Amino acid sequence: MNAQAALVLAVPLAWACDLAFGEPRNALHPVAWIGRVLAPAGAWLARREAAIAFVGGTLVWLALAAGVAWLAAAWQQAAWSWPWWLALPALALALKPTFAWRMLHDEVSAVETALSHSLPAGRTHLARLVSRDVSAMDESLLRETAIETLAENLNDSVVAPLFWYALLGLPGAAVYRFANTADAMWGYRGRFEWAGKWAARADDVLSWVPARLTAWLLHPASSARAWRSLQAQARKTPSPNGGWPMGAMALHLAVRLRKPGVYALNEAAPSPGRPQLERALRTASRCAWASAALASALSGWWVS
Repeated sequence: MNAQAALVLAVPLAWACDLAFGEPRNALHPVAWIGRVLAPAGAWLARREAAIAFVGGTLVWLALAAGVAWLAAAWQQAAWSWPWWLALPALALALKPTFAWRMLHDEVSAVETALSHSLPAGRTHLARLVSRDVSAMDESLLRETAIETLAENLNDSVVAPLFWYALLGLPGAAVYRFANTADAMWGYRGRFEWAGKWAARADDVLSWVPARLTAWLLHPASSARAWRSLQAQARKTPSPNGGWPMGAMALHLAVRLRKPGVYALNEAAPSPGRPQLERALRTASRCAWASAALASALSGWWVS
């Protein structure tokens, strides 16, 4: 099968699989496999002194990234030699685990559903999505945090892997998903300060362009002034990337999004209610579909 056609058509098929089936079980999910390697390696490195932890963390990251890239490239190359009816499912099934739109949408939507039953139920469900302490959050802050999670993970779980797929094919998407997983497991201050420093910086670099693309898809800046306004919101967060989609969502919805004691985006605006959270889901859905369409249209441009 023509290599470029296979890369292009694999995106809509993988997207259909995501919408129909969601995430594979952990036993079949490559991200879970990566996690089972990263967890013990990170635990060992975190107990070492700073220099050893940093060098070790860097070498482990590079070795695993190279392995992931090699496996993805080998699978992609092999698929190109197969008949179309086998090549397309092979590429799509390999691409699907690198992004997760249905799960993100459903989990954030479920926060609002839980809130309709009780505040404790909303807190319990949100705690599954974030690492923050939710025990004292009121309804407003629960919705703010849910919308922030939706916006930030729209980049990490959808736009960025599809961006790298369009740029470099299956190896690009696979390496990004590995890098984002490594950052999620190792990229923390404190215990993992040195062991995860390379993982955190690598994720920052790989997410830099996609985060700004996500922000633009969420809240298109039609003028230099609008872009500067978005940029000002993004700079309020400690992350070089997370503030872009979150700031874009805050401006688009005309709501305030906070992490108390750390930042407040679009601070003068009111806190979101149920209509704003539902609108956030619709906006994120349009962005997700647009990113899939762009990835499909632009994939394989580098294939000779």
